[in-house]
Order: sequence, then structure tokens, then C-alpha cells
Amino acid sequence: MQDSLWYYSLNKSPITPPAEVFPVVWSIIYLMIAISLFLYVKDGFKQEKIVPLAVFSIQIILNLLWSPVFFDSHDIKLAFIIIIFLIISVLVNIVLFHKASKIAAYLLIPYFLWLIFAAYLNFEIVILN
Repeated sequence: MQDSLWYYSLNKSPITPPAEVFPVVWSIIYLMIAISLFLYVKDGFKQEKIVPLAVFSIQIILNLLWSPVFFDSHDIKLAFIIIIFLIISVLVNIVLFHKASKIAAYLLIPYFLWLIFAAYLNFEIVILN
């Protein structure tokens, strides 16, 4: 966290996990995302995989965008909007990956669920601050 004093000064949901939980959970999730992508592309880049891979790229960009918007810019409302679009793109990604690799799709479900929880936490910060 870039500006931990700012983050710790925010009013947060009572169910916000301790800060040390986030790097552990995100490390596991990023590993699952990487494995999912590997399983999806392991048999090559075919024409029918262009749209699912474009959606995958969009959700990765949104994922990477959220932290600087939230922690560096302190724009908690824009961060919430980003995470909503991120959730939608991951759901679309799961559906699209499922057609070619069920396991690749299932590996994204914990990510999807964690994002819903993260969106709730972000929403609570918006409401409480």
C-alpha cells in the first residue's frame, strides 16, 4: 500500500480483514489467474479465442488500474466503479473460458468471489467516508 496512513485513517467495514491477509489472498488469486490463462491457451491461439483473450486482457487492465486509483489517487468512488466493471468482465471471462476449458473457468471463480467481497469493502469505504 502506497499511502498506508491515508488507508488506515479511513472508516472501514467491521469485516475488513487485517492488512496482512490481502497479499496472501492476492498471491493465491494471481497464481490461479495465471494457471487459468495457461490452461486456456495451452493448445494454441485460435481464432475463436480472440474475444475471450481480449476480455481477459481488459479484466487484467482493470485489475491493475484499481490499486493506483484507490491508493495513489485516493479516488474511492472511481475505484468502486472500476471494480464493478472488473467484476462484470471477470464473469464474462468465466463464461467465455468455460466453452474451451472448464478448469480454466473454474479457476477464476475464487477471483470473482474475492472481487465481490472487495467491491463490498470499497463500497463501505465510500459510504463511511
